[in-house]
Amino acid sequence: MSIGAVTLGSEFTPWSPREANGQATADAGAVVARLRHTASRGSVVAGGDLMALAIVLVWFVPDLRQWWLPAFAAAVLVLSALRGNYQTRITMSVARDIGSVVTSIGVPLVVLAVLFRLGSQERILFEVGVAAACAICLVRTCVYASIRGIRKRGAFGERTLIVGAGQVAVHFAATLDEHPEYGLRPIGFLDDVDDEELSHPLLGRVDELDAVLRDHKVDRVVLAFGVSRETALVDVLRACDNAVVDIHVLPRFFELGFGAVGDDVDVVWGYPLLRLRRDAMRLTPRIAKRLFDLCVAGLILILCSPVLCALALAVKVSSRGPVYFRQSRVGKGGKFVEVLKFRSMRVNSDSDVKWDVTDDSRVTHIGRFMRKTSLDELPQLWNVVRGDMSLVGPRPERPFFVEQFQQIVPHYQDRHRVPAGLTGLAQVNGLRGDTSIDERAWFDNHYIDNWSMRHDLVILARTAGAVIRQARAGRPVAVTEPEQLGVTAK
Repeated sequence: MSIGAVTLGSEFTPWSPREANGQATADAGAVVARLRHTASRGSVVAGGDLMALAIVLVWFVPDLRQWWLPAFAAAVLVLSALRGNYQTRITMSVARDIGSVVTSIGVPLVVLAVLFRLGSQERILFEVGVAAACAICLVRTCVYASIRGIRKRGAFGERTLIVGAGQVAVHFAATLDEHPEYGLRPIGFLDDVDDEELSHPLLGRVDELDAVLRDHKVDRVVLAFGVSRETALVDVLRACDNAVVDIHVLPRFFELGFGAVGDDVDVVWGYPLLRLRRDAMRLTPRIAKRLFDLCVAGLILILCSPVLCALALAVKVSSRGPVYFRQSRVGKGGKFVEVLKFRSMRVNSDSDVKWDVTDDSRVTHIGRFMRKTSLDELPQLWNVVRGDMSLVGPRPERPFFVEQFQQIVPHYQDRHRVPAGLTGLAQVNGLRGDTSIDERAWFDNHYIDNWSMRHDLVILARTAGAVIRQARAGRPVAVTEPEQLGVTAK
């Protein structure tokens, strides 16, 4: 699959960064209210878990001064939080929590027994584990029942917007009205239809989603489909990636058993709601990713400092010019990022508008070696430390080519929703050099929509393997002329 041809003229007008069209930006008051609303219910469940743990430890452990008791309780709460037990859920079921509860209790106990040699207390540890699991499940049963009762009385309700005004959407809204224990309060529909007689107001068209979220203080969005095309819905939902709302999808043909399953699914009176994870856009995962980037990039810079100094000296003595090659690339939100690399070519003035080739005569001897081993990319670790880039993410492109690609490649601009990366899902799948630009954009957006820390670790491991194989092969990754990418240059 290749992109259509486009002519790149000799005159270059710098591309100015711009925000994604229709991007929802919730005001500070709405953000604070949403966070308080979520934290209040999460703290109730966490408080119940802590109470259950305290009762069990007091009952089974004679000496409460033992150091491992607070460590065990803290580890259980942290693991439960990481597994999403304290997130706001629509349907609350102890049955679906059992596996998570057992894991959150079992892992700390095993670590304590193995690492800190608590074998002499093996029986107590076993009894504490079994009793803690039973106690937490019992307390959560009471907590969940209390929350459902409070929801029936109108508290803890969430203003819910239904995207789509078809028959399924109307029936779903009626179900929510009949079962307030789920806590969803439908406020209206959004669809590209004329005003009709519906059970709730028609608040606007699909492309007005970002404005409706702000004006009506929406807490949750349920995508129930209607007359809008799926491609249009993708654009609208991605434009709302930063909105402080939870977005759920009611799968098509769920009546025939095609409903999604898993931890991200809530079943509301027979309607399966798949929660869009959007972890890459959420505050806590972003902080975790940033801390990981900072620690890993900083450590590599320290360990590789002798190599960096040697390469800098080699670049300096091999040819005239600066040690570092600095180039503006397009990063998160369309903003320019100054990317650093060791200079591998003689100084030239056309690097911003011309694709390099592996056999270019301007490549220096040390530059050819660095390209074969990818050592010329090491200075970009400083970009990661500064926060301009991430270890994993869409590779940043030059503004000149971004301006062309976003006009002909579907959803190309969507890849700028997160910081650019040293490596990415597209690159580890071989999409570099003489490969399709639209497939690269597809992989980049797939990475963003399905981000997880585990996914990042896998990509980094695959990148390391690819660099080693590349160095052994004695050739750099191919970089081709624009014509080979479906782009015609003049």
